[in-house]
Amino acid sequence: MRLIFLGPPGAGKGTQAQRVSQRLGIPHISTGDILRQAVANQTPLGQKAQSYMDRGDLVPDDLILGLVRERLQEDDAQSGWILDGFPRNLSQAKFLDELLAEIQQSCDRAVNFTVPDEEIVQRLVARGRQDDQEETIRHRLSVYREATTPLISFYEEQSRLLSIDGSQEMDAVTDHLSQSLAA
Repeated sequence: MRLIFLGPPGAGKGTQAQRVSQRLGIPHISTGDILRQAVANQTPLGQKAQSYMDRGDLVPDDLILGLVRERLQEDDAQSGWILDGFPRNLSQAKFLDELLAEIQQSCDRAVNFTVPDEEIVQRLVARGRQDDQEETIRHRLSVYREATTPLISFYEEQSRLLSIDGSQEMDAVTDHLSQSLAA
């Protein structure tokens, strides 16, 4: 099974991705993890990414896309994967579709974890991280919604979107997700 997990920061997609990954025996692929691994392994793309990160700049889309391409072609990703945190916008989604066609894979479902903003703010403030101040969180949510609303429509139009209520208790979310994916 090949899945894309979408959802705002704090929606629980990383936790659910880990659970589904273990249950299905497929890799949970986070773009943040890919970046860190490429940098640690000093791959050519990792070295390029490092130069942006050292300057405090965002790693450009084309570099992220190259890293995703490399990762999806690794042996453990041939029978399936869960992409967490990618694609983040419509142009990345279109690139991903082209890439998957090129490497003869396809995405089964895009799972959108929905959680009311107020609950996300509460969850993230409770984490106590320095960058989890309410004003910052609300700004991140606004940026997220702006970038992903077209993305959600894109997968909905392709009949690949599955929406999951991420505001439930963690095990209930996992159960609902598992039942929905099995259907």
